[in-house]
Amino acid sequence: MIEVGAKAPEFTLPRDGGGEVSLSGLSGQAVVLYFYPKDDTPGCTKEAIAFTEHADAFGAANAVVLGISKDTVAKHDKFRDKHGLRVALLSDEASDVCERYGVWKEKNMYGRTYMGIERTTVLIDASGTIARIWPKVKVPGHAEEVLEAVKAL
Repeated sequence: MIEVGAKAPEFTLPRDGGGEVSLSGLSGQAVVLYFYPKDDTPGCTKEAIAFTEHADAFGAANAVVLGISKDTVAKHDKFRDKHGLRVALLSDEASDVCERYGVWKEKNMYGRTYMGIERTTVLIDASGTIARIWPKVKVPGHAEEVLEAVKAL
């Protein structure tokens, strides 16, 4: 489990459009990791669109926004293209990064228990330290709240 003040766990994951993103390659800027359950579902779509709407402001604040789910790169490409998304979408098919960041959890829906991603956002400062964690994210207003936290770093 991760904690505020700890060093963020390193990762390298494939991204939409091809290539890979490594946390170590982003040093010197803030990193917003938003973990979400599934491409093209209502809440996940609203969250991705909200972060996209603020992409320029995050960039101006020297921050990069990365969405992470277990969906494949091909699904991420379709999701990005369908909704005109401008944030990088990373594929964690093996759940390795989700588990290291503590977002791979037991969930319960309609009495059925299963494992899945708990919608969580992690803010990592320019030195690679976890600055803030938002567990069990509610989408409305969340991207704006994260942007304010980035500006306050």
